[in-house]
Amino acid sequence: MDISVVIPLLNEQESLKELHDWIVKVMQSNRFSYEIIFIDDGSTDDSWNTIQTLSANNSAVKGIRFLKNFGKSQALHAGFEMAQGDVVITMDADLQDNPEEIPELFHLIKDNNIDLVSGWKKVRYDSVISKNLPSKLFNWAARKTSGVKLNDFNCGLKAYRKAVIKTIDVHGEMHRYIPVLAKNAGFTNIQEKVVKHQARKYGTTKFGMERFLNGFLDLITIWFISKFGRQPMHLFGALGVLMFIIGCCFAIYLGIDKLFFSPYGRLITQRPQFYISLTAMIIGTQLFIAGFLGELVLRSKNQEKRYKIQQTINLDNFKVEITS
Repeated sequence: MDISVVIPLLNEQESLKELHDWIVKVMQSNRFSYEIIFIDDGSTDDSWNTIQTLSANNSAVKGIRFLKNFGKSQALHAGFEMAQGDVVITMDADLQDNPEEIPELFHLIKDNNIDLVSGWKKVRYDSVISKNLPSKLFNWAARKTSGVKLNDFNCGLKAYRKAVIKTIDVHGEMHRYIPVLAKNAGFTNIQEKVVKHQARKYGTTKFGMERFLNGFLDLITIWFISKFGRQPMHLFGALGVLMFIIGCCFAIYLGIDKLFFSPYGRLITQRPQFYISLTAMIIGTQLFIAGFLGELVLRSKNQEKRYKIQQTINLDNFKVEITS
């Protein structure tokens, strides 16, 4: 199979048929073999019934329905698990991503052996204050922190080699940082392509200003995980030893000063250096224990599912945890 199109969605009933017809037109005109995987992330409108209708008329349409809203990252993870195409395209369901970009994205991956191509919505039709400016600040911070030189980390339109999406683990709200996850996994041939951005035709955005705060917090998380995720003792242990040494140095200074220079001076417990020493040694011990516990957690963590699937379409080999 040439292409898998993975589309997470939440309450996008009005746009689904139009998006499906547009994708099918592009696929047929380019003679691609394809599948379209819709992941319904707990929609409360008629989105799932629309997906069922589309699949009844087109066997290439497949669907995954979550029991409730688990988030875009979990939806992408489920779609990636089931994708079979040599190239996997992700796009949003709100018609702001243009399916006409798919052929060029496909050939960039196949013909140039690129691991990941990320879309860049250079010209946007969003609010300047609530979306464009915060997005620019967020992307600048992501570039500086991750070392991945992209202008638009959060663009939903991306193309991947199959090996990439089968290797990375998208969780939490890390869908913004899939290029960083791919780089950390060893897929370094990451490029960017300017793509068309279209004004929203139906409904309203599902993301508010809080996504930028969450994005920055996730950025700190992914920086830490990429640096110390495999060996947390290297950070906490090193800081703990440093703080303990500082505390010991103050304690030795106080001891020498009391024994040889000021035996009849103030009591050690009346001097501020005593409390600095005590605090530093306690903090050092706690940091060392945190690193040790981090190592234990890392070695004993379980791989519990982060989402529950209620129903599927045309995915007989996909396990359903909860049936309707």
